[in-house]
Amino acid sequence: METLNIETIKAKQESDFRSAKANINFQMRGDNKYYYARQCAMFHLNLQVHGFDDIATSSKVLAEGIRFNKYSITLGHEYGYDLKRFNSKEEMFGFVIGYNQAVEQMEAINHWKNVKNS
Repeated sequence: METLNIETIKAKQESDFRSAKANINFQMRGDNKYYYARQCAMFHLNLQVHGFDDIATSSKVLAEGIRFNKYSITLGHEYGYDLKRFNSKEEMFGFVIGYNQAVEQMEAINHWKNVKNS
């Protein structure tokens, strides 16, 4: 088993942050930046699986990607189709986190229904 030291963990965390930050079009600071970037990455993955609406389907999200802007989440690029608009980035983060938790709960419920029925 690999022993992880603090430097290895920090390097992994920074690498994950840079990867998630690629779709975020505003500056992020502070201790919560890693958490928020991870939530945005999870949101993007959830949309790739489930889609968002009749325009931002899962196939469109896979093909074009999404962007997190200070006041909106858009399909494709900063000026693309608005999935949702917000009054602040904090409001956007709250929506993203809530959406992720709702998807997680629905997937858990569906999993246990399948287990119960088998």
